[in-house]
Amino acid sequence: MAASPAKAAIPATQRLVSLDAFRGCVMAFMIMVNNNGSERDAYVQLRHSAWHGWTLTDTVFPSFVWIVGVAITFSLGRRLDGGVPRSQLLLTALRRAAILFALGMAVYAFPHFDLSTQRILGVLQRIAICYLAASAVYLWCGVRGQIAWLVGLLAAYCLIMTYAPVPGFGSGRLDIEGNFAHYVDRLVLGAHNYRSTRDWDPEGIVSTLPAIATALFGLLAGCVLQLRRTLAERTTWMFLTGALLVATGWAFSFWMPINKKLWTDTFCLFMAGLDFTACAAFVWLVDGLGWKRPFQPAVIMGMNAITIYLFSEFGAESIEGVQPQIYRAVFAPLASPANASLLYSLAFAAVMYAIAYVMYRRRWFIRI
Repeated sequence: MAASPAKAAIPATQRLVSLDAFRGCVMAFMIMVNNNGSERDAYVQLRHSAWHGWTLTDTVFPSFVWIVGVAITFSLGRRLDGGVPRSQLLLTALRRAAILFALGMAVYAFPHFDLSTQRILGVLQRIAICYLAASAVYLWCGVRGQIAWLVGLLAAYCLIMTYAPVPGFGSGRLDIEGNFAHYVDRLVLGAHNYRSTRDWDPEGIVSTLPAIATALFGLLAGCVLQLRRTLAERTTWMFLTGALLVATGWAFSFWMPINKKLWTDTFCLFMAGLDFTACAAFVWLVDGLGWKRPFQPAVIMGMNAITIYLFSEFGAESIEGVQPQIYRAVFAPLASPANASLLYSLAFAAVMYAIAYVMYRRRWFIRI
């Protein structure tokens, strides 16, 4: 009698449809929370935490960075096995990171292109930096080296945020004004910070260190997924690792709060734990039990994730001037303020899915 898919030793090099499904779900949720009909009226879980603490919205960006790390192990690993030199792969990663960074700059420049206040860092820029750094670590370090880099980055960030003094505030402050990351962003980036904050950036300079660690957690997850073990064993290891990281992040949060805008070490640990657990569930359901059809819409969204993200950002910017009128005329009369805001988010995400579906049907898969 043949073994069930969940117990069979699925080849580690086989593409995991579940990773596309997970990426697609993260992307769909990112589009929703970035496009609330009314930010004031939106459900709390569809808004970022004001400072310390976390909401479901705060899980989106670290999940995407984590998935980037996982994907590196499949894409670069396959090419390494094919004999492509490490230096050539690094140059390819550098080119891709440069394109991502430039696209991120374009997102924040559009539509006014005011270079005097052009935001330098941001979502795609952070992904680009994390991708390049994680690629370099993967190409020249084994699992032990990856763990060493991960621990080193978290330790360095912890020491910096705890002991580096901020003029007028001292050291060890994690409030908005007195933390060291804010000080560096204000000093180095100046007018080129996030426009909603003016003098600090939630994707700032110093907090990029633990964000790279998030991508390195993804590398380790990719290594687990490619172990020559049964899928059941691999998902078990993923679940156990995730539970340990969640518990560790929560336990240490009483000393260093979970904070997305600072990307604190506890935030990095806690969110990586959630990602290990969520990805394990996707792998078990999609690749193990074969539930591919129910997750096909997410797969379609995940196969052109960056392109759909760009469509959503440029689309939102294009209708920014008329968005309040559209919301009040079409969505506000339909439900309570919170539900009307949610309906707008779902409608915007549906439009983006329609674009992804057309691209999928026409076999347009844009790779940077």
